[in-house]
Formats: sequence, structure tokens, C-alpha cells
Amino acid sequence: MKKSLGASALIYPAPVWLIGTYDKDGRADAATVAWGGICSSKPPAVAISLRKSRYTYDNIMERQAFTVNVPKSDQVVIADYCGIVSGRNADKFAAAGITAVKSDRVDAPCIKEFPMVIECKLIGQSEIGVHVHLIGEILDVKVDESMLGVDGLPDILKIAPVIYAPENQAYYSVGKYLGKAFSMGKDLK
Repeated sequence: MKKSLGASALIYPAPVWLIGTYDKDGRADAATVAWGGICSSKPPAVAISLRKSRYTYDNIMERQAFTVNVPKSDQVVIADYCGIVSGRNADKFAAAGITAVKSDRVDAPCIKEFPMVIECKLIGQSEIGVHVHLIGEILDVKVDESMLGVDGLPDILKIAPVIYAPENQAYYSVGKYLGKAFSMGKDLK
């Protein structure tokens, strides 16, 4: 029997992403978000949800762009720090020892030390309760070559992205390989 937990923002997995933005003065910021995911394949797009009161929200509205930076599990302290401190009050890049690099495709910074970055142009938004759902069209995905598999594609086990468990506010890493998607279930057809 399943136990009802009521209506809550609880689903697995929640990504841990650092959203790179520039403010109106050109200062780089990185904000940690867990409310996000892919929302379209054509055009490729990602969605993140932020409160309007957040510094990052203002930055995205100013520049109409952001980057999604994916931290490795051994970078979780940086990710946590960037989620508990506001860019209004601190230079997160200096404090966390990370480097802002201008994106090639959008007016937003990338985090040099993180293994994966997605460059996004803001194409839509919708208010939902206390959050604004922001849609970014993916203009480019960059992955450190050392994080690619033999097939030339990103290797999730090498990247070892951080995931978030909202119910107990805890960070985790990905687990073992289970099998090939769109293939394993064929025997049940």
C-alpha cells in the first residue's frame, strides 16, 4: 500500500544546476537551482523555475539569456554555496574559486571548471504560483572531452552529476547503468 504524502514539490530526480547570468553591470553570477528539466526536443529547450525576487531572475530578464552548468559530484560544495548566498551580496565566483567564461552563443557566463554547460536564449516564461517558469532554447551544449564516452557522447558516470532529494534536502550522485532505453521493454510488447 502507498502512503499519501499530500501535494508537494517532490519528484525524483531533481537536477542540481548552476545557472550562469550577467547582471546589468556585466558582473557574473551563478545560482543553484533544482527545479528544472528538458521541456522540448524541437527546438531543444530547457525549463527552470525561479522566484521573481531572485537576483538571477532579474539578470535573465536583463540579458534574455542564461547558461546551465552541470557540476560533478566532487563539486557539490560549490553548488551548495551558490544556492545559499545571493549574488546581490557576494562575488560567488571569487568565493567558490570558479572561473566565469563568456559563452560563445549567449550573453551569459559559463563555469570553466564544470564538465558540462548548456547555452540558452530565453524564449518564454509563465508564472506558476510563487515561481516563474523560464524556457531557454538550447543553442549549444559543451562537454569536456574527458567526460565523453567511446561513442563521443557525454558519459553520465564520468560527469557524475549531482542530484537533489527535496524531501530531506540532500544531495546524491547517479547510480549504476541499468540498460539501453527504448530497447529493454521490447520483450513486453
